[in-house]
Amino acid sequence: MPVQIGGSKVAEPRARVELSTTAVADKGRTSSKKIRRRRQKGSAAVGAAPNLSPMQTLFNTSREVFAGSSPGFVPPPDAVARLSALLNDIKPNDVGVNSGMPYFKHADSKGPPRVSYLHFYDCSKFSFGIFCLPKSGVIPLHNHPGMTVFSKILFGSMHLKSYDWAKSSPDSNDNALENSDGARLAKINTDAVFDASSETVVLYPENGGNLHCFTALTPCAVLDVLGPPYNHAEGRDCAYYDESPYLGSCGGDGQYSWLKEVPTTFEMTGTQMPRKFVV
Repeated sequence: MPVQIGGSKVAEPRARVELSTTAVADKGRTSSKKIRRRRQKGSAAVGAAPNLSPMQTLFNTSREVFAGSSPGFVPPPDAVARLSALLNDIKPNDVGVNSGMPYFKHADSKGPPRVSYLHFYDCSKFSFGIFCLPKSGVIPLHNHPGMTVFSKILFGSMHLKSYDWAKSSPDSNDNALENSDGARLAKINTDAVFDASSETVVLYPENGGNLHCFTALTPCAVLDVLGPPYNHAEGRDCAYYDESPYLGSCGGDGQYSWLKEVPTTFEMTGTQMPRKFVV
């Protein structure tokens, strides 16, 4: 979602040793082998892959996974699995965050906890950063138009609720997917608590819980990699929604809700983080 970015002893001579021609030849071959081995080791060292930092690996992998990114783009399954596995192994210290940082403190007791975003990188293909939520911090229900998003909780716990737009009504007597108030019918995808032991959550342009909201049960950090980023010029702004219960002709259905787009005053504090990787 859019964010405001704020002295040695000389050796004694030894007795001279006479070597036979065969011994000299053998020694020459042995020396040649040693030289070749040294050269081979040297060449291998030059050609060996560098030991990349977790941040560099994250950037490189994200760039590869989102190389073909455009609105509606979905990475192939093997790419999704590769980036998800990488994110599952990321630890807070790999990206420079910990729960003692001020971003995870509720400084103003008179208002709701302020959510912060630590911004690491963005381009037209993808972006990544970390959402920092103090306890009870909330990111309201919002969408991700045409995006694929990878989310991994680094520490803490949070309640995640997500929806996808309904493709059909659960009521055989009323197949309307939009009501008179302009709200659209949506089906719950996820309604559960997640923590650092949970695997990476992936949402897609048309499924996987494209609309979601976060509520922090403890101070928590969420690493997000998404593509393509929001783009106002292309008509892909972030929209926010209010929920209302779905009541069909036979009563309610807890798996469905009406979602209506609403104005919002929600803002996050953005911080540009030092780039610890090579682009």
